[in-house]
Amino acid sequence: MLLLKMELTKPQIIKLPKIADPRGNLSVIQSLDNLPFNIARCYWIYDVPSGMDRDGHAFYSSSELIVALSGSFTVETDDGQEVTSFHLNRPDMGLYLPPMVWRNLKEFSTNAVAMLLSSELYDPADYINDYNQFRQINETR
Repeated sequence: MLLLKMELTKPQIIKLPKIADPRGNLSVIQSLDNLPFNIARCYWIYDVPSGMDRDGHAFYSSSELIVALSGSFTVETDDGQEVTSFHLNRPDMGLYLPPMVWRNLKEFSTNAVAMLLSSELYDPADYINDYNQFRQINETR
């Protein structure tokens, strides 16, 4: 089981199963099998205008998996100790983000589609939308 090998406190790439077939490839995500949380919500980002960034927030309690279903984009993360960039461009790779990780999605290619799976239902109170507030919270932890 993949979960036993994962350090769930840091952003990291999760390789998803890829079933190759001459008719087209298939990948699958299953809660608690190759994903360290139950999926409560799924949403996607698309038609991002050239040069625009998305997001710029963290969650108090939600974990997420971000997958580039089409095209490519970069996710810049800050966990309070380290800033890291992940370039996503394959639908069989997902970026796991635990709670309390600031993220910014940017550098979207034409026709990019970002799918995000969340451990929690939408709750505005779970969002940290101010980067300075995020940094202050991390300094006190």
